[in-house]
Amino acid sequence: MSQVAVPTLVIVSGMSGSGKSVALKTFEDLGFYCVDNLPAELLPAFVKSVVHADDGAPTKLAVSIDVRNRHSDLSNIPEWLSAVGALGFDPRLVFFDARDDALLKRYADTRRRHPLSQLGLGLADAISLERQVLKPLRQIADAVVDTSDLNVHQLRRQVITEFGLGGDAGMSLLFESFAYRRGVPADADFVFDARALPNPHWDPVLRPLSGRDAAIREYLETQADVNLFVAQISQFLDTWLPRLHTDSTRSYATIAFGCTGGRHRSVYLAERLAEHAREQGWDEVAVHHRELD
Repeated sequence: MSQVAVPTLVIVSGMSGSGKSVALKTFEDLGFYCVDNLPAELLPAFVKSVVHADDGAPTKLAVSIDVRNRHSDLSNIPEWLSAVGALGFDPRLVFFDARDDALLKRYADTRRRHPLSQLGLGLADAISLERQVLKPLRQIADAVVDTSDLNVHQLRRQVITEFGLGGDAGMSLLFESFAYRRGVPADADFVFDARALPNPHWDPVLRPLSGRDAAIREYLETQADVNLFVAQISQFLDTWLPRLHTDSTRSYATIAFGCTGGRHRSVYLAERLAEHAREQGWDEVAVHHRELD
């Protein structure tokens, strides 16, 4: 008799800048139903609502709970995990961490604001306070993943392999967008320049949006040059990525698209070519927008 799998809930927590977003996206790519920044107090209610869904309840859930929550709520996580267990799920808390120097460098590279910067703290002090707030979660974690020396590909691989979530030894693909004014990603294997394409930035209505928004997609897909660009890049990747996979020992490849601001054209192209790669049968496909994420 085959054994019935116990429904799984993964709590993704950890330090800001440690790779939680990459991890949650990896779980999503593996078929998990994912929610980012869920208020911790809603955890049991969320699981209960999913279990009772009429259109087929997913058996693999992943939620992100971190310092953006009310700090007083985090101490109640063990109680809420017990409530989730009573609903028939097997809850696991995975804590992503990194050294302070690695976190400081990542914030400097991306120019993102730390979630606690709104308190008027400098970056180093914000990281120190976050460690203090999240210490109880780290102590009860089922697994702690140190991402200090991991790139995006390595982190994805560790999530896939370390937690027994499936996946083979195939090559993983990362489609990345970036702004040329901030430099080309150092780990890019293929780089495509989209600056010759029509730029939505010059339309005041489209300017505040990003390449992930429907209005930007609709605008770019009416442009003949954009469609030609996509067709030619698709053909190139369809020809050479399988050969790279077969004829080398590479376990991952990064395909980067750059434009002036890294917000519209490059983001659209990374998303569209990632979708194309999935349609071609690549199982491990991730997207990273350097200037947005």
